[in-house]
Amino acid sequence: MASLSTWFRYAAHKFEYSIAISWQKYNVGKINSTELTDAIWKNFFQGRLTFTHWNKGGEAMAPIVSPTGGTLLVRKLANLSPTQVFVGDVVLLKDPEKSDDLMIRRLAALEGYEMVSSDEKDEPFVLEKNQCWVLADNQALKPKEARDSRLFGPVPMTDILGRVIYSLRTAVDHGPVENSVMAMSQDAPVLAVELDVEEMAKNNKT
Repeated sequence: MASLSTWFRYAAHKFEYSIAISWQKYNVGKINSTELTDAIWKNFFQGRLTFTHWNKGGEAMAPIVSPTGGTLLVRKLANLSPTQVFVGDVVLLKDPEKSDDLMIRRLAALEGYEMVSSDEKDEPFVLEKNQCWVLADNQALKPKEARDSRLFGPVPMTDILGRVIYSLRTAVDHGPVENSVMAMSQDAPVLAVELDVEEMAKNNKT
């Protein structure tokens, strides 16, 4: 059972998300000014800050994701800014090579970072605004096997769908995902309130 302070922190995160997501809808004309307040409170009371995603697995993100696949709990992120997502976070993003697929990778660099290759033939470059660099956790894999930014280059931040905060590989093998210190602090109250391992296990295909 989550403590009162945890519930307050969770409510603050939820209210912040509700405002951000409703404001985005207002800015693109999906709702008008009179509907904005209603949308904020509807998102706050009825919405969730997480969703589950079945990942088909592979060697790239082992042991976070089992080679045979698993169910992941993903934290929604309204603003993909340096205050919401951090280097070291495991994220769910659109596959740059297969637009209909999703993939899990770890953020290795964000906009403004200088990227220097181990191959002296490659010129250093700086990640542009709203770009990021993602890598597989299994560094033993070659770029073509890992299928990360070493293969397909920088990824638009807008391709990120959320941060992976919990991984259920099997009914007896599951736990929080190790993200950046800042992210884990922000996600702790969300996990405490919204994590339902039994429900995740029902959706697991392994």
